[in-house]
Amino acid sequence: MKKNIYQTDVTKARNFLYQLVAGQTPENAATWLDQQTEKIKNDPTNKSLYISFSASPRFLGKGPLRFSEKEIQAAQSIREGFSLESWTIDQAARVYFLLLIPAEDENHYLRTLQMLFNAADVKEQKALYSALPLLAHPQKLTKRAAEGIRTNMTVVFDAIALQNPYPAAYLDENAWNQMLLKAVFTERPLYKIYKSDERANPKLAQMLRDFAHERWAAGRPVTPELWRYVAPFADDSYIPDIERILNEGSSFVREAGALVCWQSDNAKVKALLDQQPVLKTTLTDGKLNWDDLGKRYLESK
Repeated sequence: MKKNIYQTDVTKARNFLYQLVAGQTPENAATWLDQQTEKIKNDPTNKSLYISFSASPRFLGKGPLRFSEKEIQAAQSIREGFSLESWTIDQAARVYFLLLIPAEDENHYLRTLQMLFNAADVKEQKALYSALPLLAHPQKLTKRAAEGIRTNMTVVFDAIALQNPYPAAYLDENAWNQMLLKAVFTERPLYKIYKSDERANPKLAQMLRDFAHERWAAGRPVTPELWRYVAPFADDSYIPDIERILNEGSSFVREAGALVCWQSDNAKVKALLDQQPVLKTTLTDGKLNWDDLGKRYLESK
Protein backbone atom coordinates (compact mmCIF):
# COMPACT_ATOMS: atom_id res chain seq x y z
CA MET A 1 0.00 0.00 0.00
CA LYS A 2 1.42 3.37 -1.03
CA LYS A 3 2.17 5.68 1.87
CA ASN A 4 0.15 8.89 1.90
CA ILE A 5 2.81 11.58 2.16
CA TYR A 6 0.42 14.54 1.99
CA GLN A 7 -1.94 15.94 4.60
CA THR A 8 -4.71 16.41 2.06
CA ASP A 9 -5.68 15.74 -1.55
CA VAL A 10 -2.82 17.60 -3.24
CA THR A 11 -4.40 17.39 -6.71
CA LYS A 12 -7.58 18.99 -5.43
CA ALA A 13 -5.62 21.69 -3.61
CA ARG A 14 -3.46 22.39 -6.65
CA ASN A 15 -6.44 22.66 -9.01
CA PHE A 16 -8.29 24.88 -6.55
CA LEU A 17 -5.41 27.37 -6.30
CA TYR A 18 -4.81 27.29 -10.04
CA GLN A 19 -8.43 28.19 -10.76
CA LEU A 20 -8.36 31.03 -8.24
CA VAL A 21 -5.20 32.57 -9.68
CA ALA A 22 -6.02 32.03 -13.35
CA GLY A 23 -9.50 33.42 -12.82
CA GLN A 24 -8.23 36.67 -11.30
CA THR A 25 -5.45 37.58 -13.70
CA PRO A 26 -5.35 38.92 -17.28
CA GLU A 27 -5.07 36.47 -20.16
CA ASN A 28 -1.33 37.04 -20.62
CA ALA A 29 -0.73 36.40 -16.93
CA ALA A 30 -2.76 33.19 -17.02
CA THR A 31 -0.72 32.12 -20.05
CA TRP A 32 2.47 32.73 -18.07
CA LEU A 33 1.07 30.61 -15.25
CA ASP A 34 0.44 27.74 -17.68
CA GLN A 35 3.89 28.07 -19.21
CA GLN A 36 5.61 28.01 -15.83
CA THR A 37 3.55 25.01 -14.78
CA GLU A 38 4.85 23.00 -17.72
CA LYS A 39 8.42 24.16 -17.16
CA ILE A 40 8.36 23.16 -13.51
CA LYS A 41 6.90 19.74 -14.32
CA ASN A 42 9.64 19.07 -16.86
CA ASP A 43 12.63 20.52 -15.02
CA PRO A 44 14.30 18.08 -12.60
CA THR A 45 16.84 20.75 -11.59
CA ASN A 46 14.15 22.92 -9.93
CA LYS A 47 15.56 26.01 -11.65
CA SER A 48 12.17 26.75 -13.23
CA LEU A 49 10.51 26.41 -9.83
CA TYR A 50 12.84 28.92 -8.21
CA ILE A 51 12.37 31.39 -11.07
CA SER A 52 8.58 31.05 -11.09
CA PHE A 53 8.34 31.32 -7.31
CA SER A 54 10.37 34.52 -7.30
CA ALA A 55 8.76 36.11 -10.37
CA SER A 56 5.10 35.54 -9.44
CA PRO A 57 4.36 39.13 -8.31
CA ARG A 58 5.87 40.60 -11.47
CA PHE A 59 3.78 38.49 -13.83
CA LEU A 60 0.62 37.93 -11.80
CA GLY A 61 0.37 41.01 -9.60
CA LYS A 62 0.26 41.56 -5.86
CA GLY A 63 -3.41 42.36 -5.42
CA PRO A 64 -5.63 40.75 -2.78
CA LEU A 65 -7.05 37.36 -3.58
CA ARG A 66 -10.82 37.47 -4.00
CA PHE A 67 -12.94 34.52 -2.99
CA SER A 68 -16.63 33.74 -2.66
CA GLU A 69 -18.44 31.93 0.14
CA LYS A 70 -18.42 28.84 -2.07
CA GLU A 71 -14.65 29.08 -2.42
CA ILE A 72 -14.25 29.52 1.34
CA GLN A 73 -16.17 26.26 1.77
CA ALA A 74 -14.02 24.63 -0.92
CA ALA A 75 -10.89 25.60 1.00
CA GLN A 76 -12.35 23.97 4.12
CA SER A 77 -13.08 20.80 2.16
CA ILE A 78 -9.42 20.66 1.16
CA ARG A 79 -8.21 21.01 4.74
CA GLU A 80 -10.28 21.94 7.77
CA GLY A 81 -8.98 25.25 9.11
CA PHE A 82 -7.33 26.20 5.79
CA SER A 83 -8.07 29.88 5.23
CA LEU A 84 -7.45 32.29 2.36
CA GLU A 85 -8.03 35.41 4.44
CA SER A 86 -5.42 38.11 3.75
CA TRP A 87 -3.90 36.11 0.89
CA THR A 88 -2.68 37.85 -2.26
CA ILE A 89 -2.71 36.57 -5.85
CA ASP A 90 1.06 36.10 -5.94
CA GLN A 91 0.94 34.26 -2.60
CA ALA A 92 -1.66 31.82 -3.95
CA ALA A 93 0.43 31.31 -7.08
CA ARG A 94 3.53 30.60 -5.03
CA VAL A 95 1.70 28.02 -2.94
CA TYR A 96 0.37 26.50 -6.16
CA PHE A 97 3.92 26.20 -7.49
CA LEU A 98 4.99 24.51 -4.25
CA LEU A 99 2.34 21.86 -4.82
CA LEU A 100 3.98 20.98 -8.14
CA ILE A 101 7.18 19.79 -6.42
CA PRO A 102 7.49 15.98 -6.67
CA ALA A 103 7.35 14.61 -3.14
CA GLU A 104 8.05 10.90 -3.52
CA ASP A 105 11.76 11.42 -2.83
CA GLU A 106 11.55 12.84 0.70
CA ASN A 107 15.14 14.06 0.89
CA HIS A 108 14.95 15.83 -2.46
CA TYR A 109 11.61 17.38 -1.53
CA LEU A 110 12.87 18.71 1.79
CA ARG A 111 16.09 20.04 0.21
CA THR A 112 14.02 21.91 -2.37
CA LEU A 113 11.92 23.54 0.35
CA GLN A 114 15.05 24.38 2.31
CA MET A 115 16.52 26.15 -0.70
CA LEU A 116 13.36 28.21 -1.06
CA PHE A 117 13.25 29.09 2.63
CA ASN A 118 16.92 30.03 2.73
CA ALA A 119 16.57 32.46 -0.18
CA ALA A 120 13.10 33.82 0.66
CA ASP A 121 12.28 37.46 1.27
CA VAL A 122 9.47 38.38 3.68
CA LYS A 123 6.58 37.86 1.24
CA GLU A 124 8.08 34.61 0.00
CA GLN A 125 8.37 33.40 3.59
CA LYS A 126 4.74 34.30 4.12
CA ALA A 127 3.77 32.10 1.18
CA LEU A 128 5.98 29.24 2.33
CA TYR A 129 4.63 29.21 5.87
CA SER A 130 1.02 29.63 4.79
CA ALA A 131 1.52 26.54 2.60
CA LEU A 132 2.40 24.32 5.59
CA PRO A 133 -1.06 22.69 5.89
CA LEU A 134 -0.88 21.56 2.24
CA LEU A 135 2.72 20.37 1.97
CA ALA A 136 4.00 16.80 1.94
CA HIS A 137 5.97 15.17 4.77
CA PRO A 138 4.42 17.46 7.40
CA GLN A 139 6.15 15.71 10.33
CA LYS A 140 9.50 16.73 8.85
CA LEU A 141 8.56 20.42 8.79
CA THR A 142 8.06 21.02 12.51
CA LYS A 143 11.56 22.42 13.06
CA ARG A 144 11.04 24.81 10.17
CA ALA A 145 7.73 25.93 11.67
CA ALA A 146 9.38 26.44 15.06
CA GLU A 147 12.04 28.61 13.39
CA GLY A 148 9.33 30.74 11.82
CA ILE A 149 7.67 31.24 15.19
CA ARG A 150 10.86 32.89 16.44
CA THR A 151 10.80 35.51 13.68
CA ASN A 152 10.56 39.23 14.42
CA MET A 153 8.49 39.76 11.28
CA THR A 154 4.81 39.93 12.18
CA VAL A 155 3.60 39.01 8.70
CA VAL A 156 5.64 35.81 8.79
CA PHE A 157 4.59 34.91 12.32
CA ASP A 158 0.95 35.47 11.40
CA ALA A 159 1.29 33.14 8.40
CA ILE A 160 2.16 30.33 10.80
CA ALA A 161 0.10 31.17 13.87
CA LEU A 162 -3.14 32.60 12.54
CA GLN A 163 -5.77 30.66 10.61
CA ASN A 164 -3.31 27.89 9.89
CA PRO A 165 -4.21 24.32 10.92
CA TYR A 166 -0.62 23.06 10.77
CA PRO A 167 0.57 24.15 14.27
CA ALA A 168 -2.32 22.52 16.12
CA ALA A 169 -1.78 19.28 14.24
CA TYR A 170 2.00 18.96 14.35
CA LEU A 171 3.76 21.20 16.89
CA ASP A 172 4.78 19.60 20.16
CA GLU A 173 3.62 21.16 23.42
CA ASN A 174 6.75 23.24 23.94
CA ALA A 175 6.68 24.77 20.45
CA TRP A 176 2.91 25.29 20.69
CA ASN A 177 3.23 27.07 24.03
CA GLN A 178 6.02 29.28 22.72
CA MET A 179 3.82 30.24 19.76
CA LEU A 180 0.90 31.14 22.03
CA LEU A 181 3.09 33.10 24.42
CA LYS A 182 4.60 35.06 21.55
CA ALA A 183 1.14 35.72 20.11
CA VAL A 184 0.12 37.15 23.49
CA PHE A 185 3.32 39.19 23.83
CA THR A 186 2.93 40.69 20.35
CA GLU A 187 -0.84 41.14 20.82
CA ARG A 188 -1.92 39.09 17.84
CA PRO A 189 -5.64 38.18 17.61
CA LEU A 190 -5.69 34.92 19.55
CA TYR A 191 -9.17 33.96 18.40
CA LYS A 192 -7.68 33.35 14.94
CA ILE A 193 -5.39 30.58 16.19
CA TYR A 194 -6.88 27.33 14.93
CA LYS A 195 -7.97 24.81 17.58
CA SER A 196 -6.20 26.77 20.30
CA ASP A 197 -8.73 25.69 22.92
CA GLU A 198 -8.00 22.04 22.20
CA ARG A 199 -4.26 22.57 22.68
CA ALA A 200 -4.60 24.52 25.96
CA ASN A 201 -2.58 22.90 28.74
CA PRO A 202 -1.63 23.55 32.39
CA LYS A 203 1.95 24.53 31.54
CA LEU A 204 0.70 27.17 29.10
CA ALA A 205 -1.77 28.49 31.67
CA GLN A 206 1.04 28.98 34.18
CA MET A 207 3.28 30.65 31.58
CA LEU A 208 0.53 33.10 30.68
CA ARG A 209 -0.26 33.79 34.32
CA ASP A 210 3.41 34.56 34.98
CA PHE A 211 3.42 36.85 31.95
CA ALA A 212 0.37 38.69 33.27
CA HIS A 213 2.06 39.21 36.63
CA GLU A 214 5.15 40.63 34.91
CA ARG A 215 3.00 43.06 32.93
CA TRP A 216 1.10 44.14 36.02
CA ALA A 217 4.34 44.67 37.95
CA ALA A 218 5.53 46.95 35.15
CA GLY A 219 2.25 48.87 35.14
CA ARG A 220 1.35 47.59 31.68
CA PRO A 221 -1.96 46.15 30.44
CA VAL A 222 -2.60 42.51 29.63
CA THR A 223 -4.57 41.44 26.57
CA PRO A 224 -7.92 40.05 27.78
CA GLU A 225 -7.63 37.11 25.39
CA LEU A 226 -4.77 35.72 27.48
CA TRP A 227 -7.25 34.40 30.03
CA ARG A 228 -8.87 32.14 27.45
CA TYR A 229 -6.12 29.57 27.97
CA VAL A 230 -6.04 29.98 31.73
CA ALA A 231 -9.76 29.37 32.21
CA PRO A 232 -9.78 25.53 31.93
CA PHE A 233 -7.11 25.25 34.62
CA ALA A 234 -8.21 27.99 37.03
CA ASP A 235 -8.18 26.52 40.52
CA ASP A 236 -8.14 28.12 43.97
CA SER A 237 -4.65 29.52 43.41
CA TYR A 238 -5.93 31.64 40.52
CA ILE A 239 -8.69 33.34 42.53
CA PRO A 240 -6.71 36.54 43.37
CA ASP A 241 -5.93 37.01 39.68
CA ILE A 242 -9.53 36.44 38.64
CA GLU A 243 -10.82 38.83 41.30
CA ARG A 244 -8.43 41.44 39.98
CA ILE A 245 -9.55 41.18 36.37
CA LEU A 246 -13.21 41.07 37.38
CA ASN A 247 -12.92 44.34 39.25
CA GLU A 248 -10.22 46.31 37.45
CA GLY A 249 -9.34 47.36 33.96
CA SER A 250 -11.39 47.77 30.83
CA SER A 251 -14.75 46.23 30.05
CA PHE A 252 -12.92 43.68 27.87
CA VAL A 253 -10.81 42.56 30.83
CA ARG A 254 -13.84 42.22 33.08
CA GLU A 255 -15.62 40.21 30.40
CA ALA A 256 -12.58 37.94 30.21
CA GLY A 257 -12.76 37.43 33.96
CA ALA A 258 -16.43 36.52 33.68
CA LEU A 259 -15.66 34.00 30.94
CA VAL A 260 -12.99 32.40 33.12
CA CYS A 261 -15.53 31.92 35.91
CA TRP A 262 -18.14 30.62 33.49
CA GLN A 263 -15.76 28.11 31.93
CA SER A 264 -14.04 26.91 35.10
CA ASP A 265 -14.96 23.64 36.78
CA ASN A 266 -13.80 24.99 40.15
CA ALA A 267 -16.74 25.82 42.42
CA LYS A 268 -14.99 28.72 44.16
CA VAL A 269 -13.98 30.26 40.84
CA LYS A 270 -17.52 29.86 39.47
CA ALA A 271 -18.92 31.55 42.58
CA LEU A 272 -16.98 34.72 41.80
CA LEU A 273 -19.36 35.35 38.92
CA ASP A 274 -22.18 35.94 41.41
CA GLN A 275 -20.48 39.27 42.19
CA GLN A 276 -21.03 40.33 38.57
CA PRO A 277 -24.79 39.89 37.94
CA VAL A 278 -24.85 41.86 34.67
CA LEU A 279 -22.04 39.83 33.16
CA LYS A 280 -23.56 36.62 34.50
CA THR A 281 -26.83 37.42 32.75
CA THR A 282 -24.97 38.17 29.51
CA LEU A 283 -23.26 34.79 29.71
CA THR A 284 -26.45 32.97 30.62
CA ASP A 285 -28.15 34.52 27.59
CA GLY A 286 -25.31 33.28 25.35
CA LYS A 287 -24.28 36.80 24.35
CA LEU A 288 -20.62 36.54 25.31
CA ASN A 289 -17.91 34.13 24.21
CA TRP A 290 -14.16 34.20 23.64
CA ASP A 291 -14.31 34.66 19.86
CA ASP A 292 -16.74 37.57 20.17
CA LEU A 293 -14.54 39.15 22.82
CA GLY A 294 -11.44 38.73 20.67
CA LYS A 295 -13.07 40.26 17.60
CA ARG A 296 -14.40 43.27 19.48
CA TYR A 297 -11.08 43.79 21.22
CA LEU A 298 -9.25 43.71 17.88
CA GLU A 299 -11.68 46.25 16.42
CA SER A 300 -11.15 48.57 19.38
CA LYS A 301 -7.37 48.78 18.96
